[in-house]
Amino acid sequence: MNLPLFKQMMKIHAKGMSNYAFGSAFYILLMFWLYPGIADNTGALNELLKSMPEGIVNAFNIQGGFGSMEAFISGEYYGLILPLLLSIFSIMLSTGLMARLVDQGSMSYLLSTPTTRRQVAITQAGVLSAGLLLIILVTTGAGLLGYVWFIGDQFEFNGARYIEMNVVAWMLFIAASGITFLISSVINDEKKALGTSGFIIIGMFALDMLGKISGSVDWLRYGSIFSLYRPSDIAAGSGDPLLASLVLLAIGLACFAAGIIAFSKRDLPL
Repeated sequence: MNLPLFKQMMKIHAKGMSNYAFGSAFYILLMFWLYPGIADNTGALNELLKSMPEGIVNAFNIQGGFGSMEAFISGEYYGLILPLLLSIFSIMLSTGLMARLVDQGSMSYLLSTPTTRRQVAITQAGVLSAGLLLIILVTTGAGLLGYVWFIGDQFEFNGARYIEMNVVAWMLFIAASGITFLISSVINDEKKALGTSGFIIIGMFALDMLGKISGSVDWLRYGSIFSLYRPSDIAAGSGDPLLASLVLLAIGLACFAAGIIAFSKRDLPL
């Protein structure tokens, strides 16, 4: 890794990372603020869920109902909003770190310094991973503060499960970022890289949702990394978050490694 380049890239993208991080923090704080008012009507809300089609309930990760704080945020935030937010972040930042620099000619100037391609690629992968970690840490911290500020001793809250949800979400987007990084490492054109990354990541998200809506097409989920991300199961204390995290981490590391190798060996436009 090239430390001066890492610092410069973090400085360039700090505003964008902060916007995503604080946007996520605001939303999770809103969830904690809303829950005490919603908790008084959980019985009616759970009855409403029972009347809804099972596929819709599964698609939006609200199988756990609203009986606990973890179940509420797993459906209202971790099941839909956070995956979409981090998908957009992964797609945009990976493209900006790799394909955009090649497309605009900045990569040629960067490589004219005593820096190897591999060092550049490893550094950009580090910037992308650091941005994801920042968002997850801020989100986790905001949720814990939200519990102290708005929940306290009013309702039971399982902090360990909440942290598990955040860890698995981080691993999910290490995998997603690895995929988008690999794409941006082999495509010169910024728009093509952006479009391809968006098609694959949002497509995987859509496949997972479609597979959960209808049992007849649940096999579609096997083509999606999002099938390993089950926040409602974590909130209920079921599933295997450790195994899911390890598989997602392996996917992400493999894709980052492939992207670094591919970028190091391929021809770049002058």
